[in-house]
Amino acid sequence: MPKTRSGGGLSATQQAAKFLGVSVLSGAVLAGIALPAAGALGLAAKGTVQGFDEIPANLKTPPLSQRTTILDSQGDLIASVYSRDRTVVALKDISPYMQKAIVAIEDSRFYEHGAIDLKGVLRALNRNAQSGGVAQGASTLTQQYVKNVFVEEAGDDPDKVAQATQQTLGRKIQELKYAIQVEEELGKKKILENYLNITFFGQQAYGIEAASQRYFSKPAKDLNLQESAMLAGIVQSPSRYDPVNDTEEARKRRNIVLQRMADVRDITQAEADQAKATPIELKVSKPQNGCITAVKGAGFFCDYVRNVFLTDPVFGKTKEDRAKLWNRGGLTVKTTLDPKGQASVQKSIKEYVYQSDKVATAVTLVEPGTGKILGMGQSKPYGFGKNETQINYSVDKKMDGSNFGFPVGSTFKPFVAAAAIEQGRPASQSYAAPYEMAYPSPIQGCSSGKPWVNTEGAKLTNEMESEVGPYSLKEAMEKSVNTYFVQMIADIGLCPVKEMTDKLGLVVGNGEKLRAAPSSLTLGSEGMSPLTMASAYAAFANRGTYCTPIAIESIRTADRKNLEVPKTDCQRAMSEKTADTISSLLSGVVSDEGTGAKAGLSGRDNAGKTGTTDERKNAWFVGYTPNLAGAVWVGSPTQQVKMFNINIGGRFKPKVFGGEVPGSIWRMAMTGALEGKNAPSFNRVAIPDAQKPDQNQDGDSGRDRGDGRRDDGGNGDGDGDGESDGRGNGDGNGGWNNVNGGGDGDGGGTNGGEDSIPGITIPPGVVGGSGESRGRTSSGGGGEEQDGP
Repeated sequence: MPKTRSGGGLSATQQAAKFLGVSVLSGAVLAGIALPAAGALGLAAKGTVQGFDEIPANLKTPPLSQRTTILDSQGDLIASVYSRDRTVVALKDISPYMQKAIVAIEDSRFYEHGAIDLKGVLRALNRNAQSGGVAQGASTLTQQYVKNVFVEEAGDDPDKVAQATQQTLGRKIQELKYAIQVEEELGKKKILENYLNITFFGQQAYGIEAASQRYFSKPAKDLNLQESAMLAGIVQSPSRYDPVNDTEEARKRRNIVLQRMADVRDITQAEADQAKATPIELKVSKPQNGCITAVKGAGFFCDYVRNVFLTDPVFGKTKEDRAKLWNRGGLTVKTTLDPKGQASVQKSIKEYVYQSDKVATAVTLVEPGTGKILGMGQSKPYGFGKNETQINYSVDKKMDGSNFGFPVGSTFKPFVAAAAIEQGRPASQSYAAPYEMAYPSPIQGCSSGKPWVNTEGAKLTNEMESEVGPYSLKEAMEKSVNTYFVQMIADIGLCPVKEMTDKLGLVVGNGEKLRAAPSSLTLGSEGMSPLTMASAYAAFANRGTYCTPIAIESIRTADRKNLEVPKTDCQRAMSEKTADTISSLLSGVVSDEGTGAKAGLSGRDNAGKTGTTDERKNAWFVGYTPNLAGAVWVGSPTQQVKMFNINIGGRFKPKVFGGEVPGSIWRMAMTGALEGKNAPSFNRVAIPDAQKPDQNQDGDSGRDRGDGRRDDGGNGDGDGDGESDGRGNGDGNGGWNNVNGGGDGDGGGTNGGEDSIPGITIPPGVVGGSGESRGRTSSGGGGEEQDGP
């Protein structure tokens, strides 16, 4: 009867012998070595041969997670992102010193034994039996590699990681059998290569290439003897032997590795002694991970690309599938971002809005006909510090933008005009357009909906008392006459405009469709994102065909396979003639007679529209040329700042309006982005001017006497210019504020917006959130156009 230990059961040596007996009985012999004895922990084998043979023979080796590289359209780096910082390299690209050092310290008989080092197992079992614990391990490099595969496959799931590293008999035997399979299928050199690529070296570095770059800022192929020994020593305990935090411990461990290399005759004793005498000399590169490291101010575009990947079904049926593919990494993502366009966006932002300003700006450029996003930036950088944010003001909530976008004001009016022209209204259409009027009632809704009824007798006004019709469409667009467009939508009904906006991809920032109400479908009280607006205006440039925005050109995997990427979906939203008519109308807006005069480009056809909302909480300019569209928003992300008497970009502004700050940003961004590119022309449509008596009582209809350009004065807030329109402040408490008493002059009303009209409400809250950009338009947040444009 075999001897037993005092606690009962077989001794460690007897366990090993029993397991060896089981292995021999199974008749399985690989590479001249019997199937493994008991593991380093003195674990007993399964009781039968059948139990061992039932373990699956297939070792699923997942692709190693690597860094993903995001490039601009010219192939230049934007950012590197990764779940695990790893760059897989071939064995020939790893220093021979490194290869010898890791073998010497981790498994010096690696090239002599098979998957299991029987001699090492017996030695470990004997040492452990003598110590009564676990004094020595016996895992070979192959076994360690197998365990690392299990850990890699577990990803960041703590439960799965725990299962992959648990020290149980079943897990140990599973590792042993897989190790035998790996030895048979891969061979020693490939195992060593895989091991060096999968192993964790501390400091967020997975694999030898990332470790070499992290600690020494050099490729793994250039590691010298002492550097290789230091990295090999880290593997046993990355935290204990971390040279960044404890140089002395790292030096001691390195010298142990050097001595081991000398003992196994990989180097001479003299070489080892010389290397030991050298100090630890690091050249640390900090981890560079994520969109926060993006260059050219493209952090938010980088984040948008990530969100596209994580939300588009083309990359996987489920959210989990897409996340797994993204976290695995190793992708090369070529994007649509144009480096010239992005540089121009950043230059224009820095010129006109400072990071520290009370308000922010967001700019997006889109290519008509392709939907390609060519530029995206904002004044509050991507980050976690003061005056930084992770909210992308250019996009919708589902892509990490603001909850509801930002009210767009009169930039919405071209959509009303497009719907009317599609319904057969002529470009010369005239309406009485008085200075003040009650909302027409009822206004026809869609076939399944009830008409909108002005039950409270709500009224609205134009920007200035001098703006009295009749007006034709051309002049009404140039001056952004509120009462004209309300009469237009009353004429055609709400449904044609709603259908037009749906075709142009216009949605609220939270993804919902626009409400069928005069305020949202005429005066831009709903919040939208710059990307949404730029893409919609691009349809005018593209002669009526709307294309969904895209950010990704191509994706190549680590094994050089091309993934399918989302394609733009181009659909006709209006006739070519309608689009050409809108382009002709909006060209007048950027002329000297229009509200967007300061935005007009030189030397090329261009068109656009200004917009400023109630209490000047938002100012917009959206415009385009035949080959580029862009949207600029300026305002408070929290919707708490009224842009009166405010410093923006180091310049004092008595009041901000769409044609000035946003228009100036748009002009600079577009000019730089289009430099050196063709200057195609619009297909212009002749639109007759209206004939009507001169009713400009003060001689300049609110235009800036200083430069002859019309000012975006203020519908709810007063004077035509706020600086030099010659009219003073007291005449402009218009808008819906006027219905409820409003305010006067510069201050406008305190309520403003839709809230001021009985029977028409917007849910409380602000356009913003998470401390910056959450909520929906509340009092003063949307409302009708403040400045006409």
